[in-house]
Amino acid sequence: MDVSDSDLRALVRDAIARHARPEAATPLARASFEGRHASHGRFPIAGGADSDGACLIESAVRCNHCGYCQSYGH
Repeated sequence: MDVSDSDLRALVRDAIARHARPEAATPLARASFEGRHASHGRFPIAGGADSDGACLIESAVRCNHCGYCQSYGH
């Protein structure tokens, strides 16, 4: 199938226009991300675990309370 440059440009413009419309980002497309995802959950850490200030993951540095040790890390 041979497509001329002008036909290809028209197809690209149409595709961009379709995706740039506000209704292209419908709430239905985002419905699957509603609620809490497992990667955002936090595990409880025993009290006093960071009392000495050392990071549980990398003990050579001080804990900056990033929460990485309490999560799946993503």
